[in-house]
Amino acid sequence: MSAEAEARVLVVANKTAATPALITAVRERAARGPARFTLLVPNTAHGLHKLVDPEDQGDTEAQTTLELAIPLLEEAAGSSVEGMIGDPEPLAAIQDAINIHGFDELIISTLPQRASKWLKLDLPSKAAGLGLPVTTVIASSRKERSIA
Repeated sequence: MSAEAEARVLVVANKTAATPALITAVRERAARGPARFTLLVPNTAHGLHKLVDPEDQGDTEAQTTLELAIPLLEEAAGSSVEGMIGDPEPLAAIQDAINIHGFDELIISTLPQRASKWLKLDLPSKAAGLGLPVTTVIASSRKERSIA
């Protein structure tokens, strides 16, 4: 297949970026056909930044997440994985990435229901409203989340 036939897959994750569940999902997607993967990590706001200006903060936490997860995802994908840091609000980060870079599908990785802010906000359904296929990957246990 030609490079033009490659699907552009946006992987959205934060605390679950290096979990076995996401690595397996990327491996399975790569096995289904040609794809280029980009890992988007929203730059989570903490403390007063949540109230004052969530965009006016450093990105060291998100950068560390990218540095830990990208090598694992590259191994699963069998090719290089780009990394990007996005808006602190995950849906806005996804919209920005799609509008600026263009993607064909989304993989959203999140914590289990009881701990996931993204599931409480119904992020997968809202992201599906953008018109792209969405795969939701849920980290399955506390033990799995601690692997990095």
